[in-house]
Amino acid sequence: MNKKTSFIKKLSIITLICLPIFTLLLWERDSGVQAKTQDIYKDLETFSSVLSLLQKNYVEEIDTGEVIKGAIKGMLTTLDPHSSFMKPDDFQELKIETKGSFSGIGIEITMKDSILTVVSPIEGTPAFTQGVKAQDKIFKIDGELTKDMSLMEAVKKLRGPKGTEVTISIHREGLTELKDITIVRNVIPLISVKSKMLEPGYGYLRIRSFQSKTTTEFKKALDTIEEEGELKGLVIDLRNNPGGLLDQAVKISDIFLDKGMIVSTRGRIKEQNMEFKAHSNGKKYTFPIIVLVNEGSASASEIVAGALQDHKRALILGAQTFGKGSVQTIIPMDDGAGLRLTTARYYTPNDRSIQAKGITPDILVATEFDEVKEEKDTKQPTFLREKDLKHHMENGEKEEKEPTKDNEENDAEESAEEMKKQEEIARDHQLNQALTLLKGLNVFSSINTAL
Repeated sequence: MNKKTSFIKKLSIITLICLPIFTLLLWERDSGVQAKTQDIYKDLETFSSVLSLLQKNYVEEIDTGEVIKGAIKGMLTTLDPHSSFMKPDDFQELKIETKGSFSGIGIEITMKDSILTVVSPIEGTPAFTQGVKAQDKIFKIDGELTKDMSLMEAVKKLRGPKGTEVTISIHREGLTELKDITIVRNVIPLISVKSKMLEPGYGYLRIRSFQSKTTTEFKKALDTIEEEGELKGLVIDLRNNPGGLLDQAVKISDIFLDKGMIVSTRGRIKEQNMEFKAHSNGKKYTFPIIVLVNEGSASASEIVAGALQDHKRALILGAQTFGKGSVQTIIPMDDGAGLRLTTARYYTPNDRSIQAKGITPDILVATEFDEVKEEKDTKQPTFLREKDLKHHMENGEKEEKEPTKDNEENDAEESAEEMKKQEEIARDHQLNQALTLLKGLNVFSSINTAL
């Protein structure tokens, strides 16, 4: 037997052995697919039978379309708190959340352990003014239990015409019974960024939520702060920021990062696996940054905090964040409805998933939930200084021109505004700590340079 004949014989034996195995594997795979398909058809047949029984036997004539939509909603509620089916008008409500304004009470809500829960109130809104807080659990809206409500149903009940009232019954840690809070609805503007100078050289930028124009507003506010003089430090306040648009969180992070990963997403299908990386923007910011977070910081806020923390570009100060580490994709339907579907988890540059965990601050400073009451009758203490002593020696430097009456009035107004600002900072323990730390970093930096 020559080598060629021997090889063909061996190949035939291998084929005889492998072919049945390969055929068996194909059969098993096809059988698995067929079995799964059969199970789906069986379940759909059960659904069809139930629908038919409802149409024939229910005490009143049913709206088949509404019943089917209800079944779809129920199907999605078995997945996670953020997936939902939106009827056309609900879908329009969702679009409003990222553009323009709406009339309501001003809170971000979610389902936590099957309970309608406040993620955070939006600063300056009726809910914020009436004392609604992050982690409050809403058990009733206008006396109606929220147990079986979807998120969008709750949103629709909370929104309404300007000037109308809505009463929410909440439970808060430390309360022994439900607390009713009646709130007058108002127009909720979606201005996402506000800014101010804490002290000369120390800026403050607050992002309320991540909307379509957040990055534009943020850059404009940062430029305005820089025009007031060289920045020695910046506080970015993300407290009670419920999140918003992923692309805006990426762009905000990119302002302060030149390279590397900002955030990545991973889903069950390949198309959901994405990476968002920083790139050089031409302008570099070298001043130290402190990011403030708390229990109401969620989603996009956590993406920014996580990116700046992992790249060691900022110190994160405050309390453990909310822990929403999932990405929702909005899928429009043919009839104008929409499907909000959780499609991926996101990961920080160091490959951390913060889902149900949150961002742990570098410096933990507990959130003070109890409001500080001003004691109006308490006089400000006065301190004796050298200049108050009789016959004190002058400074020796050239004295400034004696201010005129108009200048005195302007100085008094500016002094009053400055005092008010300092009182606000003093009452905000986390912000006060951030400012003190920034000033300390600046002093320490100058000491190192001198050495």
